Amino acid sequence: MSYGSVVMPPSDPDQPAAPPPSPEEDATGTTPRTDAPPAAPRTDAPPAGPRVGASPAVPSGRERRYPPPEQVRGAVVARRGQIERSTTDQRLLDTRSPSGFVHGDPWRVMRIQSEFVEGFGLLAELPRAVTVFGSARITADDPIYAQGRRLGAALAEAGFAVITGGGPGAMEAVNRGAQEAGGLSVGLGIELPFEQRLNDWVDLGVSFRYFFVRKTMFVKYAEAFVILPGGVGTLDELFEALTLVQTGKVTRFPVVLIGSEYWSGLVGWLRSTVLPAGLIKESDLHILAITDDVDEAVRIIVRGTAGHAEPPRPEVPEP
Repeated sequence: MSYGSVVMPPSDPDQPAAPPPSPEEDATGTTPRTDAPPAAPRTDAPPAGPRVGASPAVPSGRERRYPPPEQVRGAVVARRGQIERSTTDQRLLDTRSPSGFVHGDPWRVMRIQSEFVEGFGLLAELPRAVTVFGSARITADDPIYAQGRRLGAALAEAGFAVITGGGPGAMEAVNRGAQEAGGLSVGLGIELPFEQRLNDWVDLGVSFRYFFVRKTMFVKYAEAFVILPGGVGTLDELFEALTLVQTGKVTRFPVVLIGSEYWSGLVGWLRSTVLPAGLIKESDLHILAITDDVDEAVRIIVRGTAGHAEPPRPEVPEP
């Protein structure tokens, strides 16, 4: 017989139900002798009352013939002391329930899923796009800011939308250049300990909680990466791109570094130290292209993505 979510052991139709024990009967079903001397207290007996976190002992005697009480919670089967006395619906609808569950890993999985859904839904119909990375610490009077602005405009004029991290500095410069040139300017922000809002030149933006979800969007909806001078975050994205190309996770994916003076030390170290150690191959270095010319960077991208023309979208019949 089932009471709520708790499954009780089935009754045996061939056996009569056992009568309840009388007050004179002990737990074993026998009547104690009244003329027997009192038993001495056991010194090895467990302490009275249930232990915290411990399951009740396996029943003995005639109860052993029946399966233990069982509760099914989705794919989870709970027995004995693990059975909960409330249901999932009850805990959901009970306004007095604690809020700690929203900080648990199962809830985080749902939150991560929702971020992927939001990102895919927002970006699925983007035109051909290029992702550009660069430092958020670049000021508006820095030559790199002017270079990023020219880059955004040149990509827009070549028919690409631009995707950045949506922040200030070099990212703002690229978004601004694309927006001023009539292109689509996209910003993918991230939740940080310090406040950072999407810059004012973003036409289409979304903010993420998780870096790995954001990284997926940077790659999935772009055909190339352009890397302006930047710090740890920019280097992280650069080597993420190199790893994806090196391992064949993405193909025909140009990676262009703008600023030969800034990047030559890193590329030189890869060539002089990492390559002789046998930790990379010569072909891995060919993934990278370095230039100081914005127009040359755009030409590299156009050549490298020549087979990635945007597929025609099905026409929607007029109502």
